[in-house]
Amino acid sequence: MSDDSTPTARRFLLASDFDQTLSFNDSGSVLAELLGIHGYEAKVEGLARSSLVQQGGELAYLIRHDPEFRGVRREHLAEAGRRVRLKGEIPALVGFLERGFSDARFDFYVISAAPRDVVESALAGIVPPDHIIATEFDFDPQSGEVRAVRRVAAGYGKVAAVDELARTLGIPLERVIYVGDGSSDVHVMLHVNNHDGLTIAVSENRMLARIAKRTVLSESAFPVLIPVLEQVFQWTPGAIRALFEANGFTLSDWERERTDRVTVIGGGEAGRAAA
Repeated sequence: MSDDSTPTARRFLLASDFDQTLSFNDSGSVLAELLGIHGYEAKVEGLARSSLVQQGGELAYLIRHDPEFRGVRREHLAEAGRRVRLKGEIPALVGFLERGFSDARFDFYVISAAPRDVVESALAGIVPPDHIIATEFDFDPQSGEVRAVRRVAAGYGKVAAVDELARTLGIPLERVIYVGDGSSDVHVMLHVNNHDGLTIAVSENRMLARIAKRTVLSESAFPVLIPVLEQVFQWTPGAIRALFEANGFTLSDWERERTDRVTVIGGGEAGRAAA
């Protein structure tokens, strides 16, 4: 990580959603499959139409109130996290952000409406628990059943989480970078945009595509650095390609439009070890 005392070094907050941003799966779908519950998507769609809960907070509501989900225990959430299929090169991305470079240092946090136990389990050994803000439950000490929802990091909850982190870390909002994939990220992206931060979508969600300043479509997490390096630090495409190669990757099929479609080849231990 770069020395924060270096006059040219600036500190940035890079906050990322989890479900379908760092993963290919929806945590609720994985949990429902684990428990043998059918019709999860229909339940979520019904809640969305009713506007009963904030977008992104549907799973928390179901766990607390739906009879089929009342059997959820902490161990089920942890197992669901282990079953989540993560996007590629997350360790390489986190490692790069931890090291930073001469112009900047980064604080990387995950802000998710998914249950904390799911996210912590999925990212164990990659992202420390104190860098994860997610939905938190109060479990009954006797039965193990969820008896209350302490916090839901969805909708405006993500706005509050970003503001709290920026304030605690002493990072101005114009140095906030937010990465997300769906409608539950709309409020926080609008908030970050209003303060001249950078917003990056990693899906073709039409609503989000109109709001996010850039879109990156890839099965790897590492390419979210492309718009950061281009727009914040004015790196050239050649310099970005060189960075990827230094980390053991080759950029293939990089379609440079407002949407970056990227295929990353390589990685593994070499990519994680490279500076």
